[in-house]
Amino acid sequence: MRDMEKRETIKAIDLTTGYRRGRTERRVGEHFNASLYAGELTALLGRNGAGKSTLMRTLAGFQPPLEGRVEIGGKALGDFHGRELARTVSVVLTEKPVLENMDAEALVGLGRAPYTGFWGGMSDADREAVDKAIRLVGIENLRKREVQSLSDGERQKVMIAKALAQDTPVIFLDEPTAFLDYPSKVELMKLLGQLARSEGKTIFVSTHDLEIALRLSDRFWILDKEKGLTVRSDPDYSLIEV
Repeated sequence: MRDMEKRETIKAIDLTTGYRRGRTERRVGEHFNASLYAGELTALLGRNGAGKSTLMRTLAGFQPPLEGRVEIGGKALGDFHGRELARTVSVVLTEKPVLENMDAEALVGLGRAPYTGFWGGMSDADREAVDKAIRLVGIENLRKREVQSLSDGERQKVMIAKALAQDTPVIFLDEPTAFLDYPSKVELMKLLGQLARSEGKTIFVSTHDLEIALRLSDRFWILDKEKGLTVRSDPDYSLIEV
């Protein structure tokens, strides 16, 4: 399917990323123009220090751009208020959650925070969303396991279910395969691709696992300090040497 026939969800327009402290400005990446689409798994690739995390944080609204803008569904990212953004973009970070005396189902339930009331009470609709997320990721057997007892791969699946329970059209994952063995990396990337296509989600993954990403992703953003951002929809295996 051609890009013009796909539904564009996030668009970076002449985007410059970096940090500003007082009058000091440090640019990490400049003049990015690219789009993410519904129903696709897009991999963000590049060497360490290329600016992948800074780009992802900027697209997710965690930090402001230095120049240019980000649009979600045609609306400027800066125009989203907190809860509205939390209902649009969910983020799974690299850091392992430090949680005690909480089972996997309760952790997945935290994804409903943008919808629950002040006291965080779960409605029937919230519980249905949690059940659906657990079912989609295939972790019914982990539902009552305490989070600290889970393996790295199991924990990542629970975090993905939490993002699904958040019921956002866009999901960002920063190095989700970082702590996994090779078979688990492949299994997780396959799961993300299946979820993107079956649920119509825009899933954007930052990863160092180039070979797996090139094999299993629909689109690739290749970030280079010298060349900037290149977008491809066909795998180029010469990038494995990047």
